[in-house]
Parts: sequence; C-alpha cells; structure tokens
Amino acid sequence: MKTVDTMRRQNAIRGFRQIAGKEWMVDQVYQIIAQGKQGLDAAVMAMGKMLVEAIMCMEREEISGPDYRPFSPDFSKGGTQPGSVYIGDQKVKVRHPRLSDVHGEVTLKTYDKMKEKGAFSEELLGKLLRGMSAQKYGDTVVEAAKAFGVSASSVSRRIVEITAQKLREFKERDLSDFHPFAIFLDTVHRGGEAFIVALGIDVKGEKRPLGFWQGATENHDICEELLADMERRGLKLSHKILWITDGGKGVIKALRDRYGKRLIHQRCTIHKSRNIQRHLAKKYRKGAHRRFAIALEQTAYADAKRMLLELEKWLRSLNESAADSLCEAIEEVLTLHRLKVPALLRKSLHTTNAIESMFSTVRDCEGNIKRYRKGGMTQRWLASVLLHCEKGFNRIKGYAEIAATVAAIEAEQADADEQKRAA
Repeated sequence: MKTVDTMRRQNAIRGFRQIAGKEWMVDQVYQIIAQGKQGLDAAVMAMGKMLVEAIMCMEREEISGPDYRPFSPDFSKGGTQPGSVYIGDQKVKVRHPRLSDVHGEVTLKTYDKMKEKGAFSEELLGKLLRGMSAQKYGDTVVEAAKAFGVSASSVSRRIVEITAQKLREFKERDLSDFHPFAIFLDTVHRGGEAFIVALGIDVKGEKRPLGFWQGATENHDICEELLADMERRGLKLSHKILWITDGGKGVIKALRDRYGKRLIHQRCTIHKSRNIQRHLAKKYRKGAHRRFAIALEQTAYADAKRMLLELEKWLRSLNESAADSLCEAIEEVLTLHRLKVPALLRKSLHTTNAIESMFSTVRDCEGNIKRYRKGGMTQRWLASVLLHCEKGFNRIKGYAEIAATVAAIEAEQADADEQKRAA
C-alpha cells in the first residue's frame, strides 16, 4: 500500500511539472513554507491564472484549429496581449491570446465572461484544482472550458459563413486577366466525390488555381464542364496551350474532342512509369524505372525516343502489357522534348507534381474533417484551401524560358497549318 501511495505522489508531481515546470513548483513550495496561508493563497491564484489562460487558448484552438492543421485559412493567430480577469473577487493580470479573421479581431467569449466579477468563482477554482492530477489535468482544463460555454456549434456556423464566401469568390472570379501558357488537370477525391481541378501557369510563370468541377467520377463530361466554366469566366483557351495530365482517359478524351491533332499534351512521366512497373514482376521494376528515367534525361528528342523504343523491346520480352502501356504514350511523354523545352523548365512541366503538391495542402488543411455532410461542404472547403494555396505559390523553375517555348509551340502549329493547306 505504501508503494502505491508513493507512486501516486510521484505521478502527481510529474503532472504538475508538465503544467507549470519544475522551477515554478519549487518556488511556490518555498513561498508556501515561508509565508503560510498567504503563500498558499498566492499559489492557488497562480494556478487559477494558468487555468484561465489555458481556457482562452482552448477556445481559440476550437475556433481556428491547431497550428499544424487549421480549420480555415482565413483565421490568423497572433501572439498575446496584456489583459485582466476576475478570479473570485480579485482582479488578475493575464496574457490574452489573439485571433483574427477576414472581418478583423475575433473576440473570445471566455475572456469576456471572465472579465465579469464572480464568473470564475473561488468555488469553481477549488473544484478544478481538486480534480487536477497527473492523469487528469488535461480533462480538468476541458471541464473548465465547458463551464464557460465554449460551443462547437457556434464555431461551425461561423466557419460555414466564411467558407461559403470563399466559394463564391473562387467560382465567380474573372479569369480574363490570366494568359495561360500551360494548364495542369488532375482529380482530387473528397467525401466520396471526384473534383477535377485546373491549375494554370501564365506566360510569366505564375501559378493560379483556375477552377474545379464536381462529379461522381473523373470523366469526359465533367472535364468539359470545367473547361466551359473557365471560358465563361473569361479564360481564353486555345490549341496553343500546353496541357499536363496524369493520363486519365476522360480528361484526355475531352481535350482531344476540343483540339484534335492540334492538342499539345504532356503525359505525367511519374504516372506512366508507375503504370509500366505495375505490369512487371518486382525484380524487374527498378530496372524498368531506371531505363525510363535515363531516356527522359536526354536533351534531344531523337535520343530520348530511341532509348524509349529500346525500352519497349526489353519490356516486350518480359510482359506484353507493360510494353503496350509504354507504346501508347511514347509521343505524349516526349512532348516537351519535341518542343525543345530547356531542362529546367522541362523538369517543372513533365509531371503533375505542381498540382499534386497543391492537393497535399488540401488534404492537410481538411485533415480535421471526419465526415462531409453535403456536397456544398466539400466545395466550400476546397475553394477556401485552393485560395489559401495560391497565396504561397512561387513562379515555376525555368520561367525565363517560357517565351522561347511559346515561340516553339506557335512555330509547330504554323507548320501543321501549312501542311494541312498543302494537302
């Protein structure tokens, strides 16, 4: 029994140390011994101050989410500022955590309530301190927050209003000022729905999310709706734009229906490599990936194509399906080589990494959502996060070579027109 009591005392000490730190505890114990009841009252009041600050931080976290996974990109956490609250009848100075949104400073109702005399009574403080132990000090602070009416429902209503505003802003904004050089098309799945998203790169190398369209699956009709929506908002789409996709059949069909043989399409080389490897036994996958990567590292189109054709022969000796997978996309994975795009810019454009990176941010920001209740919720969140991503975009690497690439595209299109007239 004595051993159990000792362990309990040690656990209690560890719990308090986690809350306040060892040096603070040693100092408080000394003050209690030296000053008797006065020192004990001061220690209790200091614990009350810590609880007050913890409750306010908890409310801020409930509204905006933790730093590593915010509920909405519109909330911005500041530092703290001096303030005061009443603990019993005594006014105590505290550090008040700051939070703002698109409308300005967000008022923490726990702070407002605790500024009232008697709201944080000595009886409540005593009850909370009695419940604090090494195992339950976190639950104690939660109970204290509940005592001041921190409500998740009111927070949810506020987030719905803000994200709905972001959705309108995203889906209605004018795109006539955006001059596209390249457009990435890819699909992100949220809440059991497929969202085809377009990420554009303009002639200066700047990135911008251009739009999205929701459907049950990625298909030709949904992609066509997205293209039509972007045109409705002023985006000028033409056969001179470079399109980068992961090889989804529905997306490619929509683009080919629009542009036919004049389509300038770059297949994502990472996805194509994975597709090839999927047909092979494990012992051959690294070799196939290495040969594929070396071929794409070649500067000249002729050299890269020759090495891919050699890879096709090797694959055909192993697996016909792997060889067919490569064969059907050889020209599309070499589009940038054919246009003589310099290596640095080619590195930015030969995969869908740019849009996949944006999707990674989408997943991180939506990580706290456990269940999507309606389609409108998924659209609101997606629009909010895409606008948040846009703020952190940098120009793509190799942007200085875009002008030369645009000239190469125009020359290729002019040659195609000339051949068509001659025929």
